[in-house]
Amino acid sequence: MNPNAESPNIVVLGAGAVGCYFGGMLARAGHKVTLVARAEHVAAITEHGLYMDCKNFQEYVTVSASVDLAVVAQADLILLCVKSPDTTKTIEAITPYLQKHTAIVSLQNGVDNCERIRAVVSNPVFPAVVYVATIMAGSGRLKHLGRGELAIGQSPDQHNNSSAASQLTALAELLTNGGVPCVVSPDIRKDQWSKFLVNCSYNAISAIGQLTYGKMVQTEAIRVLINQLADEVVSIAQHQGIALSHQEAQHVNDMIPQTMPGQLSSTAQDLARKKPSEIEYLNGLVVRKGQEYGIATPANQSVYALVKMLEDAQAE
Repeated sequence: MNPNAESPNIVVLGAGAVGCYFGGMLARAGHKVTLVARAEHVAAITEHGLYMDCKNFQEYVTVSASVDLAVVAQADLILLCVKSPDTTKTIEAITPYLQKHTAIVSLQNGVDNCERIRAVVSNPVFPAVVYVATIMAGSGRLKHLGRGELAIGQSPDQHNNSSAASQLTALAELLTNGGVPCVVSPDIRKDQWSKFLVNCSYNAISAIGQLTYGKMVQTEAIRVLINQLADEVVSIAQHQGIALSHQEAQHVNDMIPQTMPGQLSSTAQDLARKKPSEIEYLNGLVVRKGQEYGIATPANQSVYALVKMLEDAQAE
């Protein structure tokens, strides 16, 4: 992306609840945005606009929508919101249309998506940490449940890269001016692992019980399990050189049911729709790293196994 571009073309790939929120906010602020989404959402958005039921407003937002990946040919900026299992195949699919200057920002769960994107393309790629609670409440209808900010930053291989730093500053300004508070993080890896820790602590339990975060923590035994899951993630993070403490993990996890009490995890939403989840890239990744490093991860193994069982049962 050209840091000096006044009006970049923005394409949101995989515009579900997260993508529709951030894409909708940018479109509402007057930016040129195209949402690439499932056909039923595209049809509704094309006919009526994107309905945004947000904390501070409820309205139809006019925004372009398409099912055609070829729209990325016009993109200066791509907000990548596809599920982690779809990362590589999506990037491979857009490669014929992708311009060299186009920046890709990963708004995905997990901690290894940028590595997999860079294995396919040489475009500028930046990780983002997403703090928002949203659901799709119907075709072309978004329900905002809380928060709505981003942190972006440089991956380790981009450190001391003045061009990347300039792009990040421009991106943060673009997003903030578009109604999406965004900061450039000095340690995006730590921020990613903090968010990853939350996903590993809450997503699978929410999915197994089909419960919101606020409901989950009303059970004392679940609060104990959340702490056990978090402790294992911290051990893996510290082994990788991430300066994430157990006290910081406790604080982050304690805040989630307070700031997002009504949120049903994305994993829970996937299972409810009988769709494959991202569990392999969340608790499954913790289990695999634990095996690699010789670190025991029994809590993560348990919730990973239970979600896999539910997925397999639905696939029969």
